[in-house]
Amino acid sequence: MTKTKRVFILLTTILMSVMLACCGSADTQSKQDSAFDGHRTGSMELLYADQFHVDFYDDGIAVIEVEDGLKYLVTEDPEALPEWLPENISEDMTIISAPASSVYNAASSAMDLIDAIGAIDSVIMTSTQAGDWSIDKIRELVENDKIRYIGKYRAPDYEALLEENVDLAIESTMIYHSPQVKEAIEELGIPVLVERSSYESEPLGRLEWIKLYGLLLGKSEEADSFFDEAVSKLEGVDTDSISETPTVAFFSVNSNGSVVVRKPGDYVTKMIEMAGGTYALKDITEEEENALSTMNMQMEAFYDKAVDADIIIYNSTIEGGLKDISELTELSDRFNDFKAVKSGNVWCTDASTFQRTTGAADMILEMNRIFAGNAEDESLGYFRKLK
Repeated sequence: MTKTKRVFILLTTILMSVMLACCGSADTQSKQDSAFDGHRTGSMELLYADQFHVDFYDDGIAVIEVEDGLKYLVTEDPEALPEWLPENISEDMTIISAPASSVYNAASSAMDLIDAIGAIDSVIMTSTQAGDWSIDKIRELVENDKIRYIGKYRAPDYEALLEENVDLAIESTMIYHSPQVKEAIEELGIPVLVERSSYESEPLGRLEWIKLYGLLLGKSEEADSFFDEAVSKLEGVDTDSISETPTVAFFSVNSNGSVVVRKPGDYVTKMIEMAGGTYALKDITEEEENALSTMNMQMEAFYDKAVDADIIIYNSTIEGGLKDISELTELSDRFNDFKAVKSGNVWCTDASTFQRTTGAADMILEMNRIFAGNAEDESLGYFRKLK
């Protein structure tokens, strides 16, 4: 047999294997879909979020599909599933009993949303220690062991998870860096929800995840009410009060001296636009694409893009806050040339900005006031002006 013929046979075998696998997958999917046919009663209304989807079915069944491909079947009693569901449904979906009452939350951005709907008592464990919480209420709960710290997300106390009969674990996408941890938790019989709110490009998309937690924790009415109220706040954004659209740079400086900026199209840059500003780095590109919402720039490159920005906002949530403008210029004397530094239009975010996921609408309102030039420090909750 010639080498060419052997290669041909090998490629043919691989192709047939792939086709059979795809057919099998498609067949399994079609059987699953057919089982649900005729039982669907509606879908969760989502105005901004695109990283998850929820369909509702007979017998109180809900199916969550997250953008990473994971599916979850939510039911009140996993031991008494309706007969119309396939017997092997647990092979295709993770089954979650709701409302969950003993939650291990390893996704810090979810905690504020859970608290906002009055379900914080359902969270009994976390992977964020007390000193790393910038939300006072949550920090105190962890300090007093009302919410127990059981180690970093990549090395949780598995015995503690078993002892407390945890019925739901919420992880951020960081868990994909330690997939063995997710598998170990699931082997304990605990369903793991990997949430992707940080991947939402719309500011209110991150907030809309509150509806998902409302479903899982039996607080759907509270979640809908909170979200609707937040959306209505945006009616107070007055871009007409801004005489000239300001250019705005949003950044921080890391320990290596690189500048960490938001990528164009990120939810923070959209906040700036919704508030009546223009992102000063809207045309930057990165050499290698990735799923992160931030990117690093050398100071020289950042200088070229942002030196003439009307307003600069320093992000305190990554590298810590600044006390005054002098601390900014100590990071690099290049900042002395910045238009915003010379005019004194330098702002800093509150350290809790990222963890306070519910504040999207309020942040946009405050940005709008800053851009219009009518903001006072004492009336702001998310920003403060550097002197």
